[in-house]
Amino acid sequence: MEQDDPAEALTELRERRLGALELLQAAAGSGLAAYAVWALLLQPGFRRVPLRLQVPYVGASARQVEHVLSLLRGRPGKTVDLGSGDGRIVLAAHRCGLRPAVGYELNPWLVALARLHAWRAGCAGSVRYHREDLWKVSLRDCRNVSVFLAPSVVGPGLPARWEVPAAPQGIHCPEAWAGLLPLLEDKLQAELPAGARVVSGRFPLPTWQPVAMLGEGLDRVWAYEVPGGGGTSAWEAASSQLPLDQAAPGPTTASVAGTPISQAG
Repeated sequence: MEQDDPAEALTELRERRLGALELLQAAAGSGLAAYAVWALLLQPGFRRVPLRLQVPYVGASARQVEHVLSLLRGRPGKTVDLGSGDGRIVLAAHRCGLRPAVGYELNPWLVALARLHAWRAGCAGSVRYHREDLWKVSLRDCRNVSVFLAPSVVGPGLPARWEVPAAPQGIHCPEAWAGLLPLLEDKLQAELPAGARVVSGRFPLPTWQPVAMLGEGLDRVWAYEVPGGGGTSAWEAASSQLPLDQAAPGPTTASVAGTPISQAG
């Protein structure tokens, strides 16, 4: 029986070890790259979000984007995505004819990433992304609004001195921020014109009645229509009573009164 040459066996062993080492280095490199993305794109924006409201940024899935577009397609007027993240919904809206399409996002790194995606798609001069807190965005000229209700989207602009109302019954989302949803309802009701459509993802608005729903589970989205807008709400009344240097983007607990939207039909 022929025996292996010791020199050849040693060479083969070294090659196998080198292959395993390369695999380990590749895995480590991938891990470092993922951490770099987290550190550069996501972590800086979290520093402005209270600890109890922090969750990792999760972009809308392809199915969610498809559902949003299905509920908005063909509608005229300005389309806005509140908490636009990496800009995928805004870019898709522009491509399907929803124009102008504008995104508002608090995290500066995600805004930069969204602009990069628009540039790569050849739409840099056609879509707009702004670094802005959604509570400070005026919606009076908007006809279509998309909002995926994550804590990092809903919570940052509320002053700490304002108590967050309790979570509405029947809404299965974190109690620490579910009570913020009526404040968002109030802002939408006060600022959007009659006939505007709001599409929310991941969680429904607690007191409004949807006119349409698409998808299942985490991919489900809800569409709401505004029967009347432009009036003075509890949101605006509370803000107007504060000095100009203390004007804040939300009401006190006592002034929260979510306005239901009637079922269209």
